[in-house]
Amino acid sequence: MSNGNPVSWDLPEPFTMTIDVRDEDTDRLGHANNVVYVRWLEEISWQHIESLGMTWELHEKTGKAMAITRTEIDYLSAANAGDRLVLATWLTGFDGRFRSARQFQLVRESDGKALVRAVSTHACVNMKSQRPSRMPVEFAEILGGAMVPGGHGFDTTS
Repeated sequence: MSNGNPVSWDLPEPFTMTIDVRDEDTDRLGHANNVVYVRWLEEISWQHIESLGMTWELHEKTGKAMAITRTEIDYLSAANAGDRLVLATWLTGFDGRFRSARQFQLVRESDGKALVRAVSTHACVNMKSQRPSRMPVEFAEILGGAMVPGGHGFDTTS
């Protein structure tokens, strides 16, 4: 954090993205809308996997993609227009064949306060049929190599 406030990240070595909350990100209540949080989670997920080499070109080459199957978000405190936020993510679940999971933590830069914690799970799908499919070896190598132990893995209650 640029202002010297240390962040207590939930897990070590996060992949991060800085967000400046704009007026258009807010809703009638004056804080960031829940739909905007979901968009931010998707944006950082793509940035993270692309930084690991899981590019859109690789998706097109293999004909496979990781589709979100579940997202669980805990809204802890509001973000407002003008806030600078730091969103962190980690890959925290991987079964080596079909599924992966990731964890998120969103903090306000000015005070290091956690505003959101979230977990999403993903399943490999064939991009043409949109049906579940075993993940290509390229995905397995990338996801397996980026896994961070100790986080939230797969939700087994659903």
